[in-house]
Amino acid sequence: MSSGEVQAPGKVILAGAIAKSIQNEVLDGLSKLTRAPLLVGFLANKDPAARLYADWTGKTCEETAFFHSRVVSFLIEFRGFRFDLRQVDREDLESHLLDANQDDSIDGIIVYYPVFNSRQDQYLQQLISVNKDVEGLSHHYIFNMYQNIRYLDDRGLQKSILPCTPLAIVKILEYLKVYNTLLPSGNRLYGHTVTIVNRSEVVGRPLAALLANDGACVYSVDVTNVQQFTRGQGIKKQRHEVVDLEGWTLADCVPLSDVVVCGVPGQSFKFPVNLLKNGVVCINFSTEKNFSPEVKEVASIYVPAVGKVTIIILLRNLLRLIENKSPRSE
Repeated sequence: MSSGEVQAPGKVILAGAIAKSIQNEVLDGLSKLTRAPLLVGFLANKDPAARLYADWTGKTCEETAFFHSRVVSFLIEFRGFRFDLRQVDREDLESHLLDANQDDSIDGIIVYYPVFNSRQDQYLQQLISVNKDVEGLSHHYIFNMYQNIRYLDDRGLQKSILPCTPLAIVKILEYLKVYNTLLPSGNRLYGHTVTIVNRSEVVGRPLAALLANDGACVYSVDVTNVQQFTRGQGIKKQRHEVVDLEGWTLADCVPLSDVVVCGVPGQSFKFPVNLLKNGVVCINFSTEKNFSPEVKEVASIYVPAVGKVTIIILLRNLLRLIENKSPRSE
């Protein structure tokens, strides 16, 4: 950089660096198992993004494998996550899922959506056994998430499973120190304002609920309106509430926000960077680049993609499913 050139004030943080910070936790859990966990993925479409997600899953499973010395036999055993991608016709997917539920050798199941791109996909989500649902999309897990119920048992030993991409974004915000660890768990986003441009049932709405349940004031934006997710004044409520903000647009909520998360599909959308306040944290989870390069002139931190973090969270969820089958004693 020349002496007269001014460096952009912000920093770009790549998902790979964040994923590595979680990988040690995953490897530690993996080392405690007596066998390699088996994750089965079902691909029943030709969607390139779904195929890419499946390929990333397989690659990450390979990367997290490691060598483990067996003291008794003095052998070196190759142990890691096993991933079996099964490409099936969408009309046969239902029966494949039911069979996988009954197969004791399978620890986790993931379906790469969309399949029918209709309510039929929601039906398929509910077919997967809660004991194998690594994506956390079954009704029981979704109910817990929206009700801010964090454990499956009264003793607090079995953590509820959360959807992978929303949880990945939570972990990214923790890595970036947006979460205030001086506050009690569950309140660590108190004082933060977040705008999320996406209200899908898979990512946007669950993410808004998670962040609001952790104390943030969240503005959820889609093509129809803006909604506010909060736990009320002084975060005194146990779970978030939702209020429609009539007449609000991005121009109303973005300037108030110190975190902006965007996930709009399609190449035509570009986030209006001029609305961002200086020093904002920006995260893009779309497969498209929702933010123009100018975002680096305004944001203090810019995370251009989350995919690698999502995959490591998927494997973390798989370990949690296995742990939940034999919870630790008090």
